[in-house]
Amino acid sequence: MSNEAELLHHPARDPEHIAISRSKGIEIDWKDGHHSAYTLALLRDECPCAHCTGAHGTVPQKSNYAAGGGTDASPFPMFKPALRMLAVDPVGTYAVRINWSDGHSSGIYSWDHLRSICPCPACRQGRQ
Repeated sequence: MSNEAELLHHPARDPEHIAISRSKGIEIDWKDGHHSAYTLALLRDECPCAHCTGAHGTVPQKSNYAAGGGTDASPFPMFKPALRMLAVDPVGTYAVRINWSDGHSSGIYSWDHLRSICPCPACRQGRQ
């Protein structure tokens, strides 16, 4: 690994154990002893794909599940199907790809991205 890559990657911040519940979310025990618990809504709303983040100069198309908004994909506004992960697949040794019940599946959630969106009080306070 090059010196630059070593500076960007923190092996102690890699996952040690990952627990996946397709109906609840993902919990990660990190090698540095930290614990993160991600709800489905948080994971979907924080999708890092180009479509959701507005990469390449496009308008971001973020979902709003955490606030109860979901996406505008349903033609029946009163009915909002429950968000679920249909599949979670490894991407090399650095990330996972989530296939969502709302049809979205292009986001690659790197360990660095997941750690940066950790919802625990200490991490949230550190981002303020």
